[in-house]
Amino acid sequence: MNKVSVSEVVDGLGVSKYTFKIYFLIGLALIFAGYNYMIVAYTMPQMAQEWALTKIQTGSLSSWSILGLLFGGLSAGVISDKIGRKKAFTIFVLVYSLLTFPVYYVQDFETFALLRVLGGIGFGGCIPIAITMMSESAPTKNRGYFSASIMAFYVLGWVVAGIVAIYIVPVYGWRVCYLVGGIPALYALVLITALPESTHWLLGKGREKEAIDLIKRMEIAAKGQASEWIPDTLIAPPPPKKVGVSALFSPEFRKATIALWVIYFMGSVVIYGINGWLPTLLVGKGYGLVKGYSFAVLQNVFGMVGSLVTGYVADKIGRRTNVIFGWIFTAVAILLLGFATNQWQVVICGMLVGMAMNWGLSGTQPLLAEGYPTEFRNTGVSSAQAFGRVGGFMGPIVAGFVQQMGVGFTGLFIFFAIPAVIASFIAFFMIDETKGRSIESIGRIKA
Repeated sequence: MNKVSVSEVVDGLGVSKYTFKIYFLIGLALIFAGYNYMIVAYTMPQMAQEWALTKIQTGSLSSWSILGLLFGGLSAGVISDKIGRKKAFTIFVLVYSLLTFPVYYVQDFETFALLRVLGGIGFGGCIPIAITMMSESAPTKNRGYFSASIMAFYVLGWVVAGIVAIYIVPVYGWRVCYLVGGIPALYALVLITALPESTHWLLGKGREKEAIDLIKRMEIAAKGQASEWIPDTLIAPPPPKKVGVSALFSPEFRKATIALWVIYFMGSVVIYGINGWLPTLLVGKGYGLVKGYSFAVLQNVFGMVGSLVTGYVADKIGRRTNVIFGWIFTAVAILLLGFATNQWQVVICGMLVGMAMNWGLSGTQPLLAEGYPTEFRNTGVSSAQAFGRVGGFMGPIVAGFVQQMGVGFTGLFIFFAIPAVIASFIAFFMIDETKGRSIESIGRIKA
């Protein structure tokens, strides 16, 4: 048998039941993660009233978990590049589950903030590992779709959070929503037994026999039988000169790192700021709890559409063009929502905002995974996302400060449009195209 790379094998098999097995196993964990993150947005009004919080404190309710996302993202890359994608992913699922349900018993703002920071470490670890695993599991021509659309599951979790809150909060109170957030701890048992490890990671660690075993499982899933494989058949790409965080700022990767960090920072200001505040803003505009929450849920439904479509478009027109368009689309949609004057305008513009900002941020995911080689790919993905979480942490708090300045509903959304414009400019001037390149070649040649 001739020597081949893992990408050549995966590309030859195409999308199969094996691909979708990984996709949906990871996706379900992201639904839970999305629920546990977003449920705070739907319980903010009740907590703010119960604890007599200021606008800035209320905004920070969403920000504490983002601070945890920062720490989780920083640690996820190093951990998963060292112990494997599967083990690390399972650990982070346990973390966010086991640190969400105790919020049911919290009686003050400070304890809530601590638990959200610690639980946020789990969210922050899961997301970059999910994107990395999908980029390493999908065929080259479909990689953009799978690595971007996996975020649709995370947004679906936001939708589930809104639906659960609509039915639970008025009847049972806000605390029960956090008990539900502990359920994913049981799902971690499914992941540790059913989720395959990344074949690229195994080969990169010199574990060719295990990599071949997984390839045989891919072949059986795709064509019903496995080929005969012998040792030293798989080609492992030459290791990079540097690995880890220091490699991200080496001459070969410095430009990409800076661009990706800034885009993700700006995108996180937009998406976490708007999602953290929108339910409360709509209730404040007089739409009532159920109607205001329903509008926010509808926005996130269209956010799922944006996450699903952006990867497909990226595979067709290229990652760079798609991201530029996504953030321009986002800025326009945000401004339209800011100037909406009646219920139907709010609904329609809210749906556009949900689709657009998730189009932009999910469309950035393939660029993160395709910016670095396997040896430190997840370090690169998680570091960019961790830096972005600083923007996500600041977004809701700064939005609270902007509101206290008296700018009103319209002024707040003008503020949110600015970082979207900046993200599109950075993509235009600093991002290089990666469409069509095999996963082995990524990061091995100077952009």
